[in-house]
Amino acid sequence: MSDKRPILFFDSGVGGLSVLGPTRALLPQAPFVYAADSAGFPYGTKSEAEIAVRVPALLGRLAERYRPRLIVIACNTASTIALADVRAALDVPVVGTVPAIKPAAEVSATRVIGVLGTDATVRQPYVDDLAARFAGDCLVLRHGSAELVALAEAKLHGRATDPTRYAAILQGLFGQEGGMRIDTIVNACTHFPLVVDELKAAAPGIRFVDGSAGIARRIAYLVGDQDWPSAAGIGRAVFTRADAASEALVPALATFGLDRIEAL
Repeated sequence: MSDKRPILFFDSGVGGLSVLGPTRALLPQAPFVYAADSAGFPYGTKSEAEIAVRVPALLGRLAERYRPRLIVIACNTASTIALADVRAALDVPVVGTVPAIKPAAEVSATRVIGVLGTDATVRQPYVDDLAARFAGDCLVLRHGSAELVALAEAKLHGRATDPTRYAAILQGLFGQEGGMRIDTIVNACTHFPLVVDELKAAAPGIRFVDGSAGIARRIAYLVGDQDWPSAAGIGRAVFTRADAASEALVPALATFGLDRIEAL
């Protein structure tokens, strides 16, 4: 019999869809569950203590309900704070997402890199370690933006966003000492690739990088020799708070193969 256990993606909101998309392209037969902690959104403005308690507890409940073969924490903030605790608590392989500082350093010509994430992510010692290990000869500037998360959520809800806001947010990087030499920016929040076209329009000539394609390849490698259902994989979205806002996401979720909505 085919193995119907899903791959479970977890994020505070819709950002993890930027990782789900390339993963589905590599694993079209795989069943997926996309879990959004809409009741706890946003994570970027929460304390480390709140996230460290909330994320393992929620993933424990999700693992019990859906029995996934693999969990993907498709959220940089949750990964940099709670990944180790989740791995220790669950007997399921767990893949995290971390800022793509290494690939950014590999392509930067000016050796000045911007890291654009949430406030909680950019202040983490984990980011210090990535910068020291992989971008030691670079100036690494950071900026946290809760507004950019909100803009990405608005776009997925089908609402228009103000183009001038993207330029204003990026000024948080360019306005720092040495910031005008930035040639590469790390989208260190999974929400941000969802608005990368808007970011590129606001900063012509700047290269934006993220880790979504690499994470998808890692997932495919880890489950590559496993059995899958014979038909194309089904997808469902799970919200910790199902309301009008989650219902408004139905058209966008369908484009990612998520045609069922449930509440946790």
